[in-house]
Amino acid sequence: MKHFFQFLKSKTFLIQLGLAVIVLLLLVFLTLQWLKSETNHGEFVEVPDFAKMSVQEMRKAAEDAGLRYEVLDSTNYNPEFPRFSILEQDPVAGSKVKDNRKIYFTVNPSGYKKVTIPDIIQVTKRNATSRLRAVGLDVQRVTYIDELGKDMVYRMKYKGKYVNPGDKLPKTSKLELVCGNGTITQQARIQADSN
Repeated sequence: MKHFFQFLKSKTFLIQLGLAVIVLLLLVFLTLQWLKSETNHGEFVEVPDFAKMSVQEMRKAAEDAGLRYEVLDSTNYNPEFPRFSILEQDPVAGSKVKDNRKIYFTVNPSGYKKVTIPDIIQVTKRNATSRLRAVGLDVQRVTYIDELGKDMVYRMKYKGKYVNPGDKLPKTSKLELVCGNGTITQQARIQADSN
């Protein structure tokens, strides 16, 4: 044990210890310099605002800014944005990011998704309106025909053409309901009189 403590005080050990510390400090310094150059420490790119840009415009702007991108599909159509334009981006515009950072984009689809018209024939106007709104459709107007069932839906129209339950229409479409006015038709009266 006495020799060990004498060795720790020897000139050879102190020189070796000094060289080890210098090499360690040099390695730490070189590693930090390499990391700084490799990670572009202190260098940032400001994320541009890609909102309402087309996908082609976004690609060019992202490449010009030195950014990578990934396009995500969206099922939520926003009528305030052009079709196939950028709805959202992550990170948001104005964020400071590293060069070559990946930006995620959500694109506005070409229109509302299609929904199935529910079976509202022989249903009251009030109930039919509720069912239509539940699937994303709406009632534009109601017209009446001579039929016994007052406010009972007999037919549906979309843009002047008759549609049937099960047909598909874009979400937010407006339908015309053809309802009965509670009047017995002349033909029904004649049939009842002949019996």
